[in-house]
Amino acid sequence: MFRTVLSKAYYRVPTSLPAVSGGALGKRAAYARRMYSDKSGETQPKKEEPNKEASSTEASNGKASDDAKAPPAGSEEISKLKTALAEKDAKIKELKDAYLRSLADAENIRTRSKTEVENTKIFAIQKFAKDLLDTVDILELALKHVPKEHVEDKANNKSLVDLFDGVVLTKSNLLRALESHGVKSFDPLDKPYDPNTTHALYQAPVPGKTPGTVFAVEKRGYILNGRILRPAQVGVVLDPSGN
Repeated sequence: MFRTVLSKAYYRVPTSLPAVSGGALGKRAAYARRMYSDKSGETQPKKEEPNKEASSTEASNGKASDDAKAPPAGSEEISKLKTALAEKDAKIKELKDAYLRSLADAENIRTRSKTEVENTKIFAIQKFAKDLLDTVDILELALKHVPKEHVEDKANNKSLVDLFDGVVLTKSNLLRALESHGVKSFDPLDKPYDPNTTHALYQAPVPGKTPGTVFAVEKRGYILNGRILRPAQVGVVLDPSGN
């Protein structure tokens, strides 16, 4: 383009004019360049710059409307966290309650097992001791049926008296052996009748005796370490009025 304009400007010079010097030619070339640059600037329209202020206002308005419509930032996550925390607290409470119950059950089992072991040791001879009581009853029954006057007449009944003394010693040693293992006898004679420790075989009115008291003991009662091994078998005074 520069060359074309320059050539046009050159050919417009009249032929009748004298030849120009190099300086004049340089001025013409400069003029032509200036003309070219002005025309090219006019032919290219300037691009309109966008209105930065308007666009920023619209953007801020759009953002404000979006913020108004959207829920607060993080509120949904906070709600989920609160729900999860409440569930965990409930689970912790449930596990703690189960743990305490397990501890209580374990302690009860331990205490019950200890009691059972102790009772097993204490009452291990219960059946054996109860079987021996029949022997004691037989010895007592034998001694009871020996006439007292025969026992006192040692000169005429020496053999009977010796046998009687032997039975007494046997009974005493047997009772002492049972007592060393926690078996003790009790005699409810002349005491009020207690259905927890005595068993009434019969009732009869007895003058001079208080109704409801024991007036006869057929078999002694026995206790093993505080537990009734065998209740005493007794006769109870009957109230004449029937009460």
